[in-house]
Amino acid sequence: MKYLLIYLLWSIVLMQPALADVKLPRLISDGMVLQRDTDVRIWGWAAPQESIVLTFAGQTYRVRADKQGDWDLRLPPMEAGGPYTLEIRADNRITVKDVLIGDVWFCSGQSNMVLPMERIKEKYPDAIARAMYPEIRNFFVPTAADVNGTHADLPGGQWVATTPESVYAMGGLTFFFARQLYEKHGVPIGIINASVGGTPVQAWASGEALAGIEPYASRLAWLRDSASQEPNHAHRELRPADLYGEPVDKGLSGPLPWFDSAFQPEGWRKFWMPGYWDDQGTRNLHGVLWFRKEVDIPPAMAGRPAKLFMGRIVDADETYVNGVKVGNITYQYPPRRYEVPGGVLKAGSNVIVVRVTNTEGKGGFVPDKNYMLTDGNDTIDLRGDWRYQVGLVQPPRVVHAESRLNPQNEPGGLFNTMVAPATRYAVKGFLWYQGESNTRHPENYGLLLTTLIADWRERWGLGELPFIYAQLPNFMEVDFLPAESNWAALREQQLQTLAVQRTAMAVTIDLGEWNDIHPLNKKDVGERMALAAEGLAYGDTATVYSGPLATSASVTGNRITVSFAHTGSGLTIGKGDELCHFAIAGADGRFVWGKARIAGDTVTVWHDAIPEPRYVRYAWADNPECANLYNREGLPASPFRIDVDDFR
Repeated sequence: MKYLLIYLLWSIVLMQPALADVKLPRLISDGMVLQRDTDVRIWGWAAPQESIVLTFAGQTYRVRADKQGDWDLRLPPMEAGGPYTLEIRADNRITVKDVLIGDVWFCSGQSNMVLPMERIKEKYPDAIARAMYPEIRNFFVPTAADVNGTHADLPGGQWVATTPESVYAMGGLTFFFARQLYEKHGVPIGIINASVGGTPVQAWASGEALAGIEPYASRLAWLRDSASQEPNHAHRELRPADLYGEPVDKGLSGPLPWFDSAFQPEGWRKFWMPGYWDDQGTRNLHGVLWFRKEVDIPPAMAGRPAKLFMGRIVDADETYVNGVKVGNITYQYPPRRYEVPGGVLKAGSNVIVVRVTNTEGKGGFVPDKNYMLTDGNDTIDLRGDWRYQVGLVQPPRVVHAESRLNPQNEPGGLFNTMVAPATRYAVKGFLWYQGESNTRHPENYGLLLTTLIADWRERWGLGELPFIYAQLPNFMEVDFLPAESNWAALREQQLQTLAVQRTAMAVTIDLGEWNDIHPLNKKDVGERMALAAEGLAYGDTATVYSGPLATSASVTGNRITVSFAHTGSGLTIGKGDELCHFAIAGADGRFVWGKARIAGDTVTVWHDAIPEPRYVRYAWADNPECANLYNREGLPASPFRIDVDDFR
């Protein structure tokens, strides 16, 4: 024990010089972009009371760490420019190179904010090939969550200049946003992207901001109770094997695996690709299904490397060509784009096998996606007849009602780790694309979003920073009759958030895909948000940056007339010959499709069978496919609903 104590004391002594070294947060690092025309904070950690000298752009600054070793100083406003070198001297010396001064945007939300250019590379090959923008810098924040308190620094990340090679990892939306601003203003653009797929808005606001909002206040109180996070309070799940025995995939347990090119299938069922097996004679089946197709390869393709496109698959897959595994993805959202190595394809008959694992919902192959095999010259369409067989049936899960604690979905869980550590870094404004995860309960989304906006502005301490957000796009199946919609209700909450000063909303109701929660068109979303930035953050009063927004309504006889703001040079029909997706109702609230006509900055809506209309809605649906009211600048109108009694 004596020798152990001596060893520990000596170790502490040896560690002291390292502990005294000045440290910087991850954001203050090589290649960073600092915000122009405002005070800039540089901060870090050192030994208590240590003196620190900072040199930047020909000026020298001094600061002393406090009793805890924290230090923080402000640099005066600077014009756009660079590159500069930042040097910090104390017991050690740190040099931060290639520093630019420009505009920095903090970008956050769900997966559509961070969806990388790699996922949309087939749609934008020219943009990627020309993405040589060394003054556009991207800082991607890795995912981390914690409900127990704020962190001092981000979990990781580095500043990366945009090149045709590095752009693949950059968010598609943020790339097109930054490119448009850079090409117009010619100043460096910094993007800090802190986004996590499938997360709710409340995870991105601080616990203090949510403390007065139920049910989040109660949830926060529960989280503060350390006993509630003990293992005995966590979610418990009975393994199906406990009740039904260990599951066995027949496709992997026989003499030959079903992906083997020598395997001969017998009694396999027919399947039309693409589609879901629930719609093709197999109901409520979860587990593992194997799909197989023989394709004829022309001699010109034999031996050549090729690319296999298998659309999107719900949920996980392992895909084989002639017995060779060419790829696998473990969840449903990414597109399946697999490289087939040279030498795998042969002239004549070839076998493609896909092993699909599905745990809930309708399993299968998402329609209206790309299903083909190509070598760049010849292309084989893979839609049509396939065969399938069930390898494993998943028994129903037996679980307790209490959910497992997932910090990234809890109030404040992501704010603590991915937002709070960045709040001392000066920014131009915020970009926000989120909402899909709140559509089950859209009624309080507006309150949560306005709370987040106020929270972030207070934390950054730079006044009413511009806050620009994307309204949810069209998604899911088309309803051909007026219907209720949680997605429409959440879009309404987003629309109402425009009451908050210095906010702007990019309407994307025409940019979605019915079968994909991650639509590929990120260029128009990013550029519409850049337009909003022009009007909101750059003071360009001549720019029409929003689509038409309904402001009021009046009734004359059996007609409702809706007035609009942001009409630009005039309202117009975007596609088709008549306005579409206007619905009207009387006092009973039963909506029918109405006729609609543009008159100046208004739209008049009526239906001959409704003599006393009271309600009007536009694009009120999950996927209002034909919604076509635009301004002449090409920006779509926001969906809305109006009770005309509110304006009497």
